Amino acid sequence: MIDPSILLRYQGFIKEFDKNETVFSQGEEPRYYYQIVQGKVKMNNYNEDGKEFIQGLFTDGESFGEPPLFCAVNYPANAVTLQPTRILLISKCDFFTLLENEKKSCFAILQALSSRLYYKSIMAPEISSNDSEKRILTLLHYIKDQSNANQKEFQVDLTRQQIADMTGLRVETVIRTIKEIEVKQQIRIKKGKLFF
Repeated sequence: MIDPSILLRYQGFIKEFDKNETVFSQGEEPRYYYQIVQGKVKMNNYNEDGKEFIQGLFTDGESFGEPPLFCAVNYPANAVTLQPTRILLISKCDFFTLLENEKKSCFAILQALSSRLYYKSIMAPEISSNDSEKRILTLLHYIKDQSNANQKEFQVDLTRQQIADMTGLRVETVIRTIKEIEVKQQIRIKKGKLFF
């Protein structure tokens, strides 16, 4: 993503968050660009029934929550840490100045936003599908592709609950479907870990 030294040069600062701490909430006005130094963040929201939907998971070196900065709208989701996390923040005004002056950084943001838009476009049809196997396999293919994993077997660093929350399925459905996919030898489970 953006070189941390560049962010610091443009008045960025590092803030530490505890596990399960809210970075920002749905409906809040965006004031900062966020880039993870170390840790993990999920962006989520809830439907009327209180079911969580994970919009995305972000880790070391990744940014999150940028679209509302550019669109001048409030956050459509929450951002919550999944472990103790250090985040580099830079004010919206300073971030825009950085993008005007640092072309490589601007391009990095365009790449990140394009990648997320691509993810949404491949997942949207799957979410509306009743085929739970197809939903899960599409998610796993995307995650493996994004990791640039060259190895034959890729360890999926998601819990069954997170897979459920990212695909709109119930956790029981995910567990059952993963077992069915394993029988077809498309994935492997070893000591509770999922390999794809």
